[in-house]
Amino acid sequence: QVQLVESGGGSVQAGGSISLSCETPDFTYGGHWMAWFRQTPGKEREAVAARYSGGGASYYADFVKGRFVLSYDNAKHTLYLQLNDLKSEDTGMYYCAADPRWIDVKAGNWKGIRYWGQGTQVTVSS
Repeated sequence: QVQLVESGGGSVQAGGSISLSCETPDFTYGGHWMAWFRQTPGKEREAVAARYSGGGASYYADFVKGRFVLSYDNAKHTLYLQLNDLKSEDTGMYYCAADPRWIDVKAGNWKGIRYWGQGTQVTVSS
């Protein structure tokens, strides 16, 4: 069983920054795609960013527009999402996710994702 443990989140004013962390298992011998999804009020869960545990590029949803940075520390087995220039519409629950299969950020199909964290709340006030 893959366990994902999120931390970070909280409240911030518009234009501010916040950092999210997700502790993952050691994927060294079994690569997984890792991602952050979010669910904002009144909307379906959507993909924010994703990358492969073995390296390579990070992929972002169009709405990110250069504001967020996804990274992975292999030594610490921790996935990070740095959120900058936050807007009120970024308010929502952010979830860490992982799957042995490719996570397509553009398609954003969250229902097939195998593993989820418990979620962490981000609230942006204007």
